[in-house]
Amino acid sequence: MLNTNKQLDNGELFITLEGRLDTLTSPGFDEELEAMLPDVKKLTLDFKDLEYISSAGLRTILAAQQFMEDNDLPNVIVLNINENVRETFELTGFDELVEAHWAE
Repeated sequence: MLNTNKQLDNGELFITLEGRLDTLTSPGFDEELEAMLPDVKKLTLDFKDLEYISSAGLRTILAAQQFMEDNDLPNVIVLNINENVRETFELTGFDELVEAHWAE
């Protein structure tokens, strides 16, 4: 299960994610995000309540990062990355692809 809260204000999209971003939930999130990206100038994802991310979830973030790069926009910002997700980010190198901020 994945719950999201999206706020778009003057081209700045802020999304909080709660639950799991995995093979079951990433297709729906990917579609929502893809539909919003053309209006986005800055993308911030808050992972404070994200329990788990799989390779499918990482692909969704990678696609968003690629969109930002292709349009000369700033890197995707990921906030509050907890220990479970942090390990995945570090093992895959995602902490160097996006602007990653660890939870305190």
